[in-house]
Amino acid sequence: MMLLKSLASLCILAAVAFAVPAQEKRIHHHVDLSDHIHDDAHGFQYDHEAFLGKEEAKTFDQLTPEESKNRLAKIVDRIDTNKDSYVSHAELHHWIKHRQRRYIEENVNKHWNDYDKNQDGKIGWEEYKNTTYGYYLDEEFDDIEDKATYKSMLNRDERRFKAADRDSDGIATREEFTAFLHPEEFDYMKDVVVQETMEDIDKNGDGKINLDEYIGDMYTPEKGESEPDWVQTERKQFSEFRDANKDGYLDASEVAHWILPGEVDHADNEAKHLIHETDTDKDGRLTLSELLDKMDYIKTSTITDYGDFGFDAIFAN
Repeated sequence: MMLLKSLASLCILAAVAFAVPAQEKRIHHHVDLSDHIHDDAHGFQYDHEAFLGKEEAKTFDQLTPEESKNRLAKIVDRIDTNKDSYVSHAELHHWIKHRQRRYIEENVNKHWNDYDKNQDGKIGWEEYKNTTYGYYLDEEFDDIEDKATYKSMLNRDERRFKAADRDSDGIATREEFTAFLHPEEFDYMKDVVVQETMEDIDKNGDGKINLDEYIGDMYTPEKGESEPDWVQTERKQFSEFRDANKDGYLDASEVAHWILPGEVDHADNEAKHLIHETDTDKDGRLTLSELLDKMDYIKTSTITDYGDFGFDAIFAN
């Protein structure tokens, strides 16, 4: 039962990416650097999590100022791969991308042993299906209130698993299982991301998304409530930008353009931002003393939803 509930949560997460404002929740930017809005006027949580990684940021916040400085020195030494005592843009960009990849790896590792029951280093569809749905398969989902939903989840999981299984042998390698859990990270899975998004929003099943369905996916009005300004903005976004052919609907290609908005490199942008904010001598690179002088950009109080993985994980790879 726990695995089934976890799967339900996973499906929802996969559909909406991570926690972001309602009007942006369908857009896939690959793994987010942070759950916080990037707005320095309201704090530096975004930079904090982008630099440290989501998992480690919470543990870092518990350290004393002296411990924080010592830890930061060790991190800077790791980022400085050529050991010239400076952190370049390229080194910082590489580090932030590394932190993104580590989140995905940790998430896959967390699920791997649950499904690889025979410990052969691969996960077959039958292993996944029986582990996740086994009890309910025997009962034909009879004791579940929303039977149709869980049957639909099973069918959707099977379709996604088959798409991730590039050699069609019914068995997922670690790479293929990563594509199954994080389809937005793989080019060959983009059609699946678009298809699942279409199915989620297209309530009348006509294969396209009208304005009411588009708004309804992100906003449900309360009785007597006037429509917020951001919803009015989204109506304009739909008609002026999302609906490229102006037929009043979003088709699959228009949805793809909306939720998979090209190759924006957020790690690169964040590296440039951190250098701009902390590079006091404006030489285009950072020293440990510059980072220590701007500790607010690296260490600030924050609460994450990803659990306390432990700061020492930073040094694992």
